[in-house]
Amino acid sequence: MSELKLVLETVEIPEDCNVIVGQSHFIKTVEDIFEALVTSSPSLLFGVAFCEASIEKLVRRDGNDPELVECAVRNALRIGAGHSFVVVLRNGYPINVLSRIKAVQEVCGVFAATANPLQVIVAESAQGRGIIGVIDGGSPIGVEDASGEEWRKNLLRNVIGYKR
Repeated sequence: MSELKLVLETVEIPEDCNVIVGQSHFIKTVEDIFEALVTSSPSLLFGVAFCEASIEKLVRRDGNDPELVECAVRNALRIGAGHSFVVVLRNGYPINVLSRIKAVQEVCGVFAATANPLQVIVAESAQGRGIIGVIDGGSPIGVEDASGEEWRKNLLRNVIGYKR
């Protein structure tokens, strides 16, 4: 019987950035995610890294901002799970690109899309590493009241402009 070890990896998220962590199944993931992102907005800056699970087992990378590409690579190496990918975004939000990423035919799923502090729970065996789940931000400390609801609606309607 093999042994299984759990590891908690902290994701590096640069200031004013968001990160998306997911799982895919094919080497062309990095190119297809690049195409999905680069066509979503002319102002979006990003880096993509994909952990190849077979053949050469390399971290494949792409993007339109060298700093964000290197950040995505550092995160992918830290997580080290086969067929996982990391996207680091600036000048855009996951809500703007998540449906495009999920529509990439080789993407199996998304574990997190956030600007919050993020930890990835990784299982490690003799075969390799796999993502079990994530810890995204902090735990709730209460329930919103009327002022909290007002703040939320103001944020969505007047600050971000997502609602009317």
